[in-house]
Amino acid sequence: MKWMIASDIHGSAYCCRKMLDAYEKERADRLLLLGDLLYHGPRNDLPEEYAPKKVIELLNARKNEILCVRGNCEAEVDQMVLHFPVMAEYAILDTGKRMIFATHGHIFNNDHLPPLRPGDILLHGHTHIPACEEYETHCYLNPGSVSIPKNHSARGYMTLEDGCFLWKTLEGEVYRSYKMQDYA
Repeated sequence: MKWMIASDIHGSAYCCRKMLDAYEKERADRLLLLGDLLYHGPRNDLPEEYAPKKVIELLNARKNEILCVRGNCEAEVDQMVLHFPVMAEYAILDTGKRMIFATHGHIFNNDHLPPLRPGDILLHGHTHIPACEEYETHCYLNPGSVSIPKNHSARGYMTLEDGCFLWKTLEGEVYRSYKMQDYA
């Protein structure tokens, strides 16, 4: 199974379309969204082509392909207009020997870890900064942001297939990879 993983769309219809175009090109089986779908948030400038209603329309068209966790900008009103669940604090992906704990990052993060075993993966967005950091207790991965990247990073996403994570720009250029050890 191939996953595409993205975070922090923040209401940008332009970036949402680019992300969904990449999803098509990737031929991924599922799209995992790590929150902050519609609202830009008080600390961010408005992203390019800020149009939350258009983002709703674009994402709802893929409702049966999306797994999503709640970001700090999601509210109950968002769940009323989105036709797939968006209010879960986390999702667990079982890869065999390793668990992936997927969350937004505003509650569970490196400073407040969920229950993890050595080798498990903490996957979150929120910071808008791509990351791949190994610790004794876990591995932390972040796809960065689809619409408002920070620290001079590119707008991008990740894929996961056969135990290998690839970080890509929205144009599909690979710029980082991570292979899970002892996969499956």
